[in-house]
Amino acid sequence: VQLQASGGGLVQAGGSLRLSCTASGRTLSGYVMGWFRQTPGNEREFVAAIKWSGGSKTYSDAVKGRFTISKDVAKNTVYLQMNSLKLEDTAAYSCATAQGLITSTMPDPTKYPYWGQGTQVTVSS
Repeated sequence: VQLQASGGGLVQAGGSLRLSCTASGRTLSGYVMGWFRQTPGNEREFVAAIKWSGGSKTYSDAVKGRFTISKDVAKNTVYLQMNSLKLEDTAAYSCATAQGLITSTMPDPTKYPYWGQGTQVTVSS
């Protein structure tokens, strides 16, 4: 599975961005698509994830109520709509996918074997 992320950029605090991640190489039935973020010197942090079949979603507490993950099956693409952005949301955001995860393991980055490149999100004051 190949993943291509896009949509990062520079935005003022309180603004919005939408990230996209398009998968190729296979159908995603039975897969989970996740978004993670990382800042220099820190570990990768879970942001949100969605089950491709059924659409069950989970979010980190840090973004719950501000970010929304969604999918477009026809386009094999997952989106991360980020609203009310804060300075602390600044990070490199990466998408990842894994097959057959249960909800409790969706936030664990070590469970994801396939990763896209990061897209930088910078929130300014």
